[in-house]
Amino acid sequence: MPEPDPDIDNKKLVPKKILKKPLLIIFFILINIAVIAITAFSEFGNSENAAALSEVKINWWFLIPAAVCFLLAIIFEITKYVVLMYNMAEDKTDFDHKRARKIARRTVLLGKYYDNITPAAIGGQPFQIYYMRKNSKLKKGASTAIPIFGMISGQIGFIIIAILCFLFGSLSINNAVLIGTACFGLIFYAFWPVTVMIATFLPKATKELIGIVVKLLAKMHIVKDKAATIAKTESEIDEYARSVRMILKTKGLFLKTVTLSVLFNTLISMIPFFVLTAFGGQVDFLPCFVTTVAVTSAVYFVPTPGNSGAAEGTFFVVFSALSSGYVFWAMLIWRFFSYYIYIILGPIIYFKIHLEKKRHKENADVL
Repeated sequence: MPEPDPDIDNKKLVPKKILKKPLLIIFFILINIAVIAITAFSEFGNSENAAALSEVKINWWFLIPAAVCFLLAIIFEITKYVVLMYNMAEDKTDFDHKRARKIARRTVLLGKYYDNITPAAIGGQPFQIYYMRKNSKLKKGASTAIPIFGMISGQIGFIIIAILCFLFGSLSINNAVLIGTACFGLIFYAFWPVTVMIATFLPKATKELIGIVVKLLAKMHIVKDKAATIAKTESEIDEYARSVRMILKTKGLFLKTVTLSVLFNTLISMIPFFVLTAFGGQVDFLPCFVTTVAVTSAVYFVPTPGNSGAAEGTFFVVFSALSSGYVFWAMLIWRFFSYYIYIILGPIIYFKIHLEKKRHKENADVL
């Protein structure tokens, strides 16, 4: 009996290898479509008072600035990562800006994707670190520091906007409960970046503070393993503090990244105004902007993916300027810009990555 030809066996296996990944990606995309459909139905499916789409009068021209705000915001966020990558590269003369922008774009959008599908937005940053370590030519320390500081600077940027709104714009809205809740949410929002900044300059004091907080939580039976929790928290804060120190070594880099984060958060917070105006809402810009920032702050501590559920209910304060029949459609468009678009872009980017890997493999086989 003749021995089997290994080349023939390998050829038989090739279609399976080629089909396996595309099928997984298609399955992945279908799961995301299902997530969007289920989430949209749970958020908006019970809107009995929603007007028929054919009856809704929309000034589409005002949705253009809403889309422009979103695009500019993402461009500023991508630019922030490119600036960080350039300043942390060892050899700046050999820095490939085109490749860096591609890596930054995927790092930002896939990070937002994971933020919006995981509870309390815990999935984005670990993925960003993994992706940058695998695809950038930076050292592991820099690849870890960039996503970490990207998140911290984003939080600092929002805190700056929120404080300015609460100090100078709170009188423009007549809702003391919302402002109170927003301030409470901002405390949660500020806790981590403030702790990291303190740890950067006062590491010993920070560890003592962590010990006090964990012991208090243990007495309240919120924390079970006190020693393990303290060790884990100290390790994470040390990593964050190291990242901040790496950024601070470069003069002006901290200010640049925070400025880009302020621009990102400002543009994102402007979108509801244009959506409201498109649907005929008679609103002034400043009250709408301040209310948007306050609501964003108020729902921060809700640990659902994309703040689903709480965001819709709380943002009704912003969209209540519309008639009840129009609120459904206006909020749906707003959720598209703030949530669904990231879930849509995630699988698309993954599919592009798969095609690039396949093309690279085919070219390597030809050579």
